[in-house]
Amino acid sequence: MPDDKVVQISPHRVAMIGTDAKPSRCTALLGSVGEGVRCTLYEQRSSPCREFEASWEHGVHNPRCDDARRAHGLPPLTPPQAPSVSPDRVA
Repeated sequence: MPDDKVVQISPHRVAMIGTDAKPSRCTALLGSVGEGVRCTLYEQRSSPCREFEASWEHGVHNPRCDDARRAHGLPPLTPPQAPSVSPDRVA
């Protein structure tokens, strides 16, 4: 991670500039939250970013994802719907 993109939060940890503030907005985030965003340092992103998963990404709910979305005025993600099968459809 480039040194000019992080702030020291403890002797052994850093955070992306902007994520240590309220409201949180990482300086590497490009775009408008709720419309379309991308990480400008994706290949160099830190372990917290690599480890954070959106709710239901692998079938598991992530309350921290709900919290992050709520902080930006977005509703929580919902689990994917199972495909519906017509009762008159024969296998």
